[in-house]
Amino acid sequence: MKEILYLEVPISDIAAVRSWLQTDFEPGNGEKVLTPDGFRLRITTETTTAGAAISEKLPIELSVFVWSVQRTTYLKVFRWADRPFPQERQILQRLSAEIRKRFGHNYPEPPKIDSKQSIFEALAPYYPLTVKYFQQMPNGEYDLKRAYWWEQRWREGVRNPQQPRQVVFKGDGGDGGDEGAKSSSSATYDLIYIGGALGVIHAAVMAKLGYKVLLVERMPFGRMNREWNISRDEIQSLINLGLVTSAELETVIAREYKDGFNKFFDGNNPAKLRSPVLHTPTVLNVALDSDKWLQMCGQKLRAAGGEIWDETEFIRADISEAQVVITVKHLPSEKEQQVSGRLLVDAMGTASPIAWQLNGGRAFDSVCPTVGAVIERGFAPEVWDSQYGDVLYSHGDISRGRQLIWELFPGVGEEMTIYLFHYHEVNPQNPGSLLEMYEDFFTILPEYRRCDVDKLVWKKPTFGYIPGHFSVGSSDRKVAFDRLIAIGDAASLQSPLVFTGFGSLVRNLERLTTLLDTALKHDLLAFRHLNRIRAYQSNVSVTWLFSKGMMVPTGKFLPPQRINSMLNTFFGLLADEPPEVADNFIKDRCDWLTFNRLALKAARKNPALLLWIWQLAGPKDLMRWLGNYFNFGRHALVNALLSKWFPHFLIQIQPWLEPRYPALWLRCLAIGYAITTGRPRSRHQLTTVNSETRIQNSEARILN
Repeated sequence: MKEILYLEVPISDIAAVRSWLQTDFEPGNGEKVLTPDGFRLRITTETTTAGAAISEKLPIELSVFVWSVQRTTYLKVFRWADRPFPQERQILQRLSAEIRKRFGHNYPEPPKIDSKQSIFEALAPYYPLTVKYFQQMPNGEYDLKRAYWWEQRWREGVRNPQQPRQVVFKGDGGDGGDEGAKSSSSATYDLIYIGGALGVIHAAVMAKLGYKVLLVERMPFGRMNREWNISRDEIQSLINLGLVTSAELETVIAREYKDGFNKFFDGNNPAKLRSPVLHTPTVLNVALDSDKWLQMCGQKLRAAGGEIWDETEFIRADISEAQVVITVKHLPSEKEQQVSGRLLVDAMGTASPIAWQLNGGRAFDSVCPTVGAVIERGFAPEVWDSQYGDVLYSHGDISRGRQLIWELFPGVGEEMTIYLFHYHEVNPQNPGSLLEMYEDFFTILPEYRRCDVDKLVWKKPTFGYIPGHFSVGSSDRKVAFDRLIAIGDAASLQSPLVFTGFGSLVRNLERLTTLLDTALKHDLLAFRHLNRIRAYQSNVSVTWLFSKGMMVPTGKFLPPQRINSMLNTFFGLLADEPPEVADNFIKDRCDWLTFNRLALKAARKNPALLLWIWQLAGPKDLMRWLGNYFNFGRHALVNALLSKWFPHFLIQIQPWLEPRYPALWLRCLAIGYAITTGRPRSRHQLTTVNSETRIQNSEARILN
């Protein structure tokens, strides 16, 4: 018996597919014998030539059957005999073409909501399981409205990228903060942050440096629809900057587990493309209590003189030479007011209208629609050991045009945070749906993690759109405007695998803080200065092709096992490497030699990989990637030439250079960070000392 065809039919109604196979599909040759899951196609006397002798013991038959998993339908065709069925190729081609035509991709739109209806009443006919389980969650109605709002805002941005809603307006005056610009002492605040999740972390750091800070948050402060995981070595930057002490940090760590697993379904992969579990014990193994963490950062911000305006929506920003004036609306009272500052920091994430306006049609190149929940209890004891986590895991092949991937992170006690997401191209026809993903999540959770969903106790949902930008160079995306800068997901700080703004922000927190502190001290708040303050890494930009290879292009049919085959190829290589290689790769610290060595090994192990990438990425993106690759090589050469002496040289020239030529100093400092950031456990790392750096001229130093 041999498998000769494997297809994914992107529909959950398996009965419709089975009925079509049994009644409507005409193979053109052979006799159909109906079976419970499809049909057998057997040879007839008419199709057997007079002189042909059937010597095999097995019948010359094809077995066509369907099954359902992950809310999609799959079809396979097996040949019983050793030799091909008469006209076998034509039959398979006809079956593939007709089933694609009859059951094509469908990208449903969320329904319009009548203001007289509750969110539960409006969505129940379309997403019954989502409504059922959100009704069991504390604040479930509010959170489902939030998910619906986020999806609507995302869809609007994707479909109208060339004419985004204008929210930033430039007023009179020169270049807004260049050397010698007018004093902005009349501004009420030094920094105004819009967005309180990632924003409060950076706001608290800057407030402790002595700046007057305002944080504006649309939601009630301290609540967010994501949990955060990180590792010990990455979170050390929060201690280095003096934001928290080691003892304070321990109080917000919900769990530190022993090991994290990375495994992708390989049941339909050939033996050489099956891989063992990749163990990553120091990747995302520290789970933070996000509510406690946000509250602690908020307390730090207020203690340093900062303010928080929550339940307040950003409306617009008017930028002049001397200051930025923002208009906000307090949602409970619907009262609008204005407030001024020297610098506006956009931390609104993927829904940021500022990011869409600044970057137009290329605000984001990719996105991970992500859903999930924090579950208090309800799993049987034998289901999962809370000392372990799933970092990246798939339990099936492509489902309705997406390769679904799970994450599982243990929390306090019996708590688990579980995510379901997929890598997705930004496409107006198919923007990516949180509501569809939630219906998937509640339907297939028992398939992934053996449980009775009705016995689970829900704490809160977790959801969002996590963006990615495929950078060709360090300045091809705008993260700034005069007196405005973006951080976190609004700036598309992302990693090719874990793909979240939190990890990237924390890894680059010292870099962003030092550069921004320097710009503020010297009033270098024009676009050309602020646009240098970014977390770009050439080694991260070159690995976007990896995430591109995990996306199914909109409207395209791939062999269902294709993405898992690619993932198993690469993760199998990492499993064979020393542990630090995988650790460095996932934490954005892969160097040029390691990257090339792994790429060559992958090509030798699976030569078809190059063709698969070509089919997924296309010539345009491959040419873009080649630009990344050459830039990565150039950066590696510069790094080799400068890394041993340039950071020390900066420290020596700072007392002379910074007071005389502050703009040149900012540029040199940015170059220094570009050299030292992203190196595998680098011996030299540029950083700031602590909260006293502002008083002590924010001197950068080297940690040996």
